[in-house]
Amino acid sequence: MDKFFEVTSQLTHLSPQSKDALASIAKRLELPKGHILVKENTICSNLYFVEEGLTRTFYFKDGKDVTDWISPENTFAVSILSFITRKPDRRMIELLEPSVLYSFPHDKLEQLYSKFHEVEKLGRLLISSGLVQLQQKFDDMHFTTAAQRYQTLMETHPSFLLRVPLGIIASYLGMTQETLSRIRSQV
Repeated sequence: MDKFFEVTSQLTHLSPQSKDALASIAKRLELPKGHILVKENTICSNLYFVEEGLTRTFYFKDGKDVTDWISPENTFAVSILSFITRKPDRRMIELLEPSVLYSFPHDKLEQLYSKFHEVEKLGRLLISSGLVQLQQKFDDMHFTTAAQRYQTLMETHPSFLLRVPLGIIASYLGMTQETLSRIRSQV
């Protein structure tokens, strides 16, 4: 859990008691590539911290697989809509690589929020950070060109180009695989 606490320390300070409480509810998972963490039309009951590996959050629309998020190591994976509302969501979370994750159950996090102000603050900051990232992705999809989105991906997550199938990258960037191939040939 060292990586988890290293990442969360960039958001807020956690006392040893808060760290112990979080560690006590975390479940370490080692899962194979292709494992589905969250199935379609189910409630996302866990927040996942990706210690090693890679996940994608996706759904099906008109028979097509649409990736709306990719979570590499040292980030979080969650169907945020379902996790917050406690309602089923169409989004699924799949492992793109063999992965080591820590799973934090929603109900146990809620209990810790009421006991530890620092943990509650961490939860609020994680949600705020996630909302900012989603807004940035929304803005990118509406206000930048496909080539600009690809350039940003190369700058921010160059390893995705080696680790993620091109069809998934194209979907994540909101373009066809043909458009992605054309952009890549020009770079």
